[in-house]
Amino acid sequence: MTNYIEIISKANEELINQGDLDKIEAFFCSDYCVELTGKTLKGGHKGIEKILQQLQHSFSDLHVELEIFLAADSRVCWQRTFTAGHQAAYKGFPASGKSLCWRDMVCSEFREGKIAREWVLSDLAEQLLLARKH
Repeated sequence: MTNYIEIISKANEELINQGDLDKIEAFFCSDYCVELTGKTLKGGHKGIEKILQQLQHSFSDLHVELEIFLAADSRVCWQRTFTAGHQAAYKGFPASGKSLCWRDMVCSEFREGKIAREWVLSDLAEQLLLARKH
């Protein structure tokens, strides 16, 4: 059986902490999609690359830490905690210049040893709103 927890850990370390976007194909299926509140994004490898490029552009010293909650069959439920400086506008939120911390709750589904689909809930928008007010 493939060690899905190890794949998630390596993907976050290499793609987010190290910023190596050339490794996307090693971790994700070509038809990868993500379920967000109220919408499904079906961008595959290019979609992942776009999201990560936006994060790299808008947040300095981007770092993520993981906590795994449950792994069963082909799914892993986990949380990642991001820390970063908000240096440039992100999805309509102007740069705050502040250090932010936000969390994503994620359920990853695997197919043939790669991440095929994820369900993600994030409190990033809430943290960006709070940064604007303070």
